Parts: sequence; structure tokens; C-alpha cells
Amino acid sequence: MSDQEDSVMSNGVAVMEADTESIATQKSQILSDPTNVMSETQSTLILSEEDTTAESVKVEDRVTPNGSAVQSQSQETDPSRDTEAPAEPPRSPGPEKTTEGITPEELKAVPLSTANVATTLSPADQLWCCARDQAVRLRMEGSGPASETPITIHQMFLEAVESHGDHPALSSKKEGQWVNLTWRQYYEQCRVAAKSFLKLGLERYHGVGILGFNSPEWFISDIGCILAGGLATGIYTTNSPEACQYVAANCEANVLVVENQKQLEKILKVKDQLPLLKAIVQYKGELQQKAPFLYTWEEFMKVGEDVPDEQLNAVIDSLRANECCTLIYTSGTTGNPKGVMLSHDNLTWTARAAGTMVNLNCAEETLISYLPLSHVAAQVNDMWISMRFAGTTYFAEPDALKGSLGATLKDVRPTSFLGVPRVWEKMQEKMKAMGAKSSPMRKRVADWAKSIGLQYNYSAMNKEYLVPWGFMLANNLVFKRVRAALGLDRCKSFFTGAAPITKDTLEYFMSLDVPLMELYGMSESSGPHTISVNNDYHITSCGKVMPGCKVKLENPDEDGNGEICFWGRNVFMGYLDMADKTTEALDQDGWLHSGDLGRHDQGDFLYITGRIKELIITAGGENIPPVPIEDSVKSETAIISNAMLIGDKLKFLSMMLTLKCVVDDNGDPTDDLSPEALDFCRQHSVTATKVSEIIANKEPAIYKAIQEGMERVNARATSNAQKVQKWVILERDFSVGGGELGPTMKLRRPIVVKMYQETINEIYAVTETQ
Repeated sequence: MSDQEDSVMSNGVAVMEADTESIATQKSQILSDPTNVMSETQSTLILSEEDTTAESVKVEDRVTPNGSAVQSQSQETDPSRDTEAPAEPPRSPGPEKTTEGITPEELKAVPLSTANVATTLSPADQLWCCARDQAVRLRMEGSGPASETPITIHQMFLEAVESHGDHPALSSKKEGQWVNLTWRQYYEQCRVAAKSFLKLGLERYHGVGILGFNSPEWFISDIGCILAGGLATGIYTTNSPEACQYVAANCEANVLVVENQKQLEKILKVKDQLPLLKAIVQYKGELQQKAPFLYTWEEFMKVGEDVPDEQLNAVIDSLRANECCTLIYTSGTTGNPKGVMLSHDNLTWTARAAGTMVNLNCAEETLISYLPLSHVAAQVNDMWISMRFAGTTYFAEPDALKGSLGATLKDVRPTSFLGVPRVWEKMQEKMKAMGAKSSPMRKRVADWAKSIGLQYNYSAMNKEYLVPWGFMLANNLVFKRVRAALGLDRCKSFFTGAAPITKDTLEYFMSLDVPLMELYGMSESSGPHTISVNNDYHITSCGKVMPGCKVKLENPDEDGNGEICFWGRNVFMGYLDMADKTTEALDQDGWLHSGDLGRHDQGDFLYITGRIKELIITAGGENIPPVPIEDSVKSETAIISNAMLIGDKLKFLSMMLTLKCVVDDNGDPTDDLSPEALDFCRQHSVTATKVSEIIANKEPAIYKAIQEGMERVNARATSNAQKVQKWVILERDFSVGGGELGPTMKLRRPIVVKMYQETINEIYAVTETQ
């Protein structure tokens, strides 16, 4: 980092002097026009429980690739759908790029026209299913956003290519240079991949498992699988070989796509337990062994060259918006992961609804893909919303979360940025650590600017828009420079989701004029269900429900806290081959029960107040949500990294704490205290530099500071039962690799309890002998 950036980052602050064009139909891939076989028979699509207006749909006899005729539904074209895209704006300043080398044949225009594409639905009476080849009844409404015409992934892709075919879709670094694929090239490569999957023996409704870091090949494999009639299935890169085997077997994967030798070795260890697996493709690096079932990416993309366009088109034409196309596996904090079945409509409708709510503009958005694509948040944001709005997705380096993300942000300068809370917390820690090294004058100016920023943003949040004196000066001297130093100077929206975030972190970024917008949802709601937006948000709230969706609070208590239940076209189809789990999640009326507790304020903002399964029920019968107490403890004492409340079925509450430490290149915690922790030690006249030193010496000043913080938290407790009586510092911080945290840094409570059962027993045993 340069000296100039150093000064900018000090304490987070510094004192420093289309008209839409139809695409010509020149190639032989013209899709057969399904309107030719439309019959005049009328049918009715059953609407949601609260809607009494039925929408007519046409019924069509269609022929599947195997030649059998089945009846399906085609809804009349929705006049509210976009018929015209805005003209492409001038290219925003960004990183220098080159275009991916392609052949003259590939440069020919893709023969597309979405004007006459009929939307077809498979017949279905039920809102849920568990079989991979079944369809569901969509939660359609008679008017409004939930009445929009259902479309498939392929149809959404065609819209982007037809409107913005020459606009960059994907950009990745090769030998230090950004290399682009346009939307047209991206579409062509997905067709090539789809043909190769068919050639390798991908069967209808069978899986293609993808195991690797985000890349164009990840996207192309996913969409190629869907176009070929398969179920695209992301597998977490942190999975053990056994966990990979479970997912691959459960989705009945015919093909697995892996990033490199490390991931390949996991699959080879369990290959004998995967009888349906026909091929493995490695998309980075050279294969270190030869086998008939192993393919490099280049070999894979040539395998299907002799598959005729007509064969692929027949499969594409048979895709139905209310059938499954994607599986998202839950992280499995208790028991085996569940395969969340998402339909074409789940993804295409959600992409439009979410992007519209946050005011995205077609062909103007850029984002960075770095969070795990096997998680619903990253996949919907990076792949599907970007596709719906013809954005440009830049791929971060694989070590993004270990430090390189900052450089990518400054290189790309995205227009929106989604970070899980831990990403924002790490930014906060780094800026605070640098601020601690600033001169007294800089610190004073930093504090002044942040107080102005917080005042202004609270005013804007409350729609008062009172600009305090000095704001423009603070903005020019500080806020603009901070955004530039972070690579967020072009960013219009800063999102956080996938796990709870503390008020301390939210206010820190508000003070720097970077207000974080919280999102809330789950895999089972195709990602977002409530969203905060820049002109309509409230701190610690998860925003308001997406238009076309509904929220209800089941069995609310006297304070209005009830179980959050979802309704909308984003609600999943069901869990693959798990009827019992599906009926636990979906009630008989089709509402999705989240398992989260929440309340609404007078402005209809939703607040998450706890999780039913996480509620600690003490031996005295008191229900205690742990997260607010844990967050309070962390905000009171800056040296604490993670806190986990204990006390279920026990006489009193205790807490396990970890200290902030340096993380190694693999993302694993070390024994060395972090810069922020070292600063905390210095403030308390402690010379320790390692976690183990503090624990071994029971460093009095540190233990006293933590106890005083705990007492301040206890003073705010609503009852004696909610006070933390004992606490212990663990020798090692929580991590994904250690198993305590899930892929999105969520605390895996049942697993942590098992891991530290002896420690917990000691806490309560010591007390009982006193």
C-alpha cells in the first residue's frame, strides 16, 4: 500500500491537501418456434391463496427429446415485460481489458429473437415436490410483479444477448490482464459446454457437480448443465472428500467439474462410491494423471463438437420454467446437507424482482464475484441478477478472502458490492489498526469527520436529510478518499447478508458515509426476501419485503416477535428426495417457515431477533436469543473476535470467547495477536504478542477489561437469567477450516458444542463444586 493510501486509510479517514437491436439469424442454431404447435385449448393457472383472479394460459402439446408427447402450459405474454432496453451508455472508466480470442465462425451473430418465444409450464397441482423430474404450481398473482410471465434461464439469457450481445459479461485475469467474454460469446460457450455434457452422457434431471473457486468456467459449466437438461450443483471447496461424495451421490451427478489437482484428489478418493459418475473435468492447470474419464477444460469443450444443434435445441425447447434446474446444498450444521431444489422461475423471477428493487440499470452494472458460488447469495447475485440486467462480472483471485480482494476492488471499482459481515468486519479492523498508527492531529480530524458522517447518515436514514455544518468538507477531505482507497468510489450500493452483523460495524461504515444495506433470505427463498435500499433502510433492520412477496409472523409474542414465514415466487420447490424435511419447512398452505424470529416496526421494516433452534432455554425455562448478547460482548471489548453463549438446559449462562489473531495463507487462525488486538494490549500496558501468552498468564489487565465489558453487558440485561455468569478464552479462534464456522462465516453452534464439550463441562463442574 502506498504512502498516500496509508494516509487515506488512517482510521478510515485522512487529512489530505439501447435502442434494442434484433440479432441477425445467420447460424444454424435457430431455436424451433414453439408457437407453431400451440393449440387453442384454454386452461387456468391456479393462483395464490389470496388471489381470486385467474390468468388464462394456453395449453400446448409438446414433444420431449425422447419423442413422447406431454401437455404443458404457456402463459400469455405479459404486456408489462420490458420490450425495450435503454441504449448502451458510454463505457464507465474501469480496468483495461482485452477480448477473449475467438474464431471468425464464433464472431457471427447468434441467431436470436425473443419476440416469439412462448413460455411453457409443465402441468402441476402442488406447490412443492421432492422428485427431480416433477414440476410445481407457481405462486402466481393476478396482477403486479408476481403476475409476470414465467421464463426459463435460457430465455433470460437470450434477452441479455439480444439486447446487449457485445457488452462484456465476464472478465477474468490472465497473465495480469483482464480478458472479457461478451454476452454473445458467453452464450456460445454455454451452448458448447451443453453439447459436451450431452456427449459425455449427462442424463435429464441428473447433476453436474462443480467444485472450485469462482471463474468463467464455473458459470459456463453451471449454465451449460442447465441448457443440457441437468441440475447444476455447486459443491463447497472446503468440503471433505466424504462431504463431496454425499452431494455428488445425492444429486446423481453424471459429471463433476473441478478446479485443480487439490479438488480432483478429493473426488478420486471417493470415485468408487459414485457409480453414476461418467466423467471429471478439470478447468485449471494440467492433469497430472491420464484416465479415460478425465478431461482438461480444453478437451471437454471439444468433446461435443459433433452433437448437432438440433439435438441441443430440442432439449432447450423442452425446458420448463416450473421445473428444477439448480440444487443449492445447505451447509449441514446438523445432519447431512439438504438439496434445495430451485426452478427456472425461482431464479429468473427473483433476479428481476431483486434487481428492480435496488434500481439496477441494464448494461451499466459491474460486480466482483468472490463469495462461494455454491451458496445462494453469491450465485443469485453474481450469475442471475447480473444476467437479468446484462451486468459485467469480474472474477476475484482465489485468495480474495485471504487478502487480495482489496487490490481487486481498487482495480475493478464495482457499482455494487455484496459482503458477508466478516468481510466488512475485516475492513473495519484493518482501517482501525492503521488509524491507531496515525498522528494525534489525524486522529482528531478522523473523529470529527466520522461524527459528522454518522450524524448525516442517521438524518438521511430518517428521511430528514439535514446536512450538518462541515459535511462537504468532511466529504471532500475524507469520505471520497476513503471510498477511493477501498475501491468503492463508483459503488452505489453496499450490501451485507448471509449472517448477522453488529450495530458497531454498521455505525462504523455509516460514519464513513458508506451505509451498509442489509438483506435477508435463505437458500429456500432463492436468496433475498427482504432488502434494504439506499433511500429506504433502517439500521439493524433487514429491510422490506420484495414486491410480489409476502412476510407473515407466526405466533407472535407480546412484543410482536414471531416466526418469519415467506410467500412468493422465490420460495423453493422442495428438498430433493426429502419429503419429511420439505413438509417441515412448508406448511399446508405453502408458506415457508424460516425458523427465524422477527418483528416488524411501524414502517414495515423487518428485524431478526433470533433463531428458534438457537434459542437457549435455561434450566429455569427462560428463552434467550444468544446473538444480541454475543454482539454486545464483542462491541464492548475490541480484542474479542468470536463469542458463543452457552446455557441450554443449564442453570446459568456462560460464554466461550476467542481473541483477534493473524490469519495464515490458508485462512486458518494463528497464535499471533492481530494489529487491533496488539493495540488493545498496548492501551492496557500489556506486552503480550500471542494468544497463548495471554491465556497462560491469565493476563490480569486483559481479563479485567473483558470482565468489565461483560459487566456492562449484564447491566443492560432484562433479567438475571440473561446475565453471563462465567466466561473462558479459547486457545484458537473459530474458522471455516477448523469447522466452527460455515462457508459464510456463520457460527455452527451444535458442532462447536461438540468440539468444546470438555471445556463446557469444566465451566459448570467448577461452579457446582464451589
